[in-house]
Formats: sequence, C-alpha cells, structure tokens
Amino acid sequence: MSDKTAKHKQPWKPEELQKLRTLADKGKGLKEIAKALNRTEESTKDAAKQHGMTIGKLR
Repeated sequence: MSDKTAKHKQPWKPEELQKLRTLADKGKGLKEIAKALNRTEESTKDAAKQHGMTIGKLR
C-alpha cells in the first residue's frame, strides 16, 4: 500500500493538526502543506477550515 492511500479518509491526529497550524502560520501554501502531511489538498483545506485555521495560498 502506498503512502498516498494509507491515510485515505483517516481521522486527523492531534500532531498532524499541530503541524498543519504551524505550516499555515508560517504562510505555506496549500499544496506544500498537503504534501508535508501526506494528505490531499481537499482534506487539508477542510481540516484547516474545520479547526479555524487560514491557509494563505490556496493554490
């Protein structure tokens, strides 16, 4: 199984959300954050929105 499918529809762990917040606060773009977290851009964007985070560059 590849890393891409390993997290398919898996819940976000607290450490992943912390990393998402850290990267978003540093002004990283959606594509870069998703790649760093091994998540899809859509999942990353949804998690950020759900937890009140703003990602500066959405593309």
